[in-house]
Amino acid sequence: MPGTRKLGKTTAQRRAMLRQLVTDFLDYGKLETTVTRCKEIAPLAEKMITLGKKNTLASRRRALAFITREEVVTKVFTTTAPAYEDRNGGYTRITRIGPRRGDAAEMAMIELV
Repeated sequence: MPGTRKLGKTTAQRRAMLRQLVTDFLDYGKLETTVTRCKEIAPLAEKMITLGKKNTLASRRRALAFITREEVVTKVFTTTAPAYEDRNGGYTRITRIGPRRGDAAEMAMIELV
């Protein structure tokens, strides 16, 4: 796990939540959630894109072990990663969008650059 934020969940719950958030983020290209979750998602998503840039059997299997849907792995390896071939990291951008109406949690949008 990249960060030390526990996000109010046990280890297994936190890992499952982050896997699903990264999968959805890579599928749609952007995601709206809290700032702390965005900060946890960013390094994991960048690692998956870096694996896609390597494009070996081992990197594909490592991505399949983390990303929960096979079609998202295919999308990352065929379309997303080649778009960032000349870029050394920094594939994501976090933009704060203000507090959430219900509980005033600070919200942010994470998107692919």
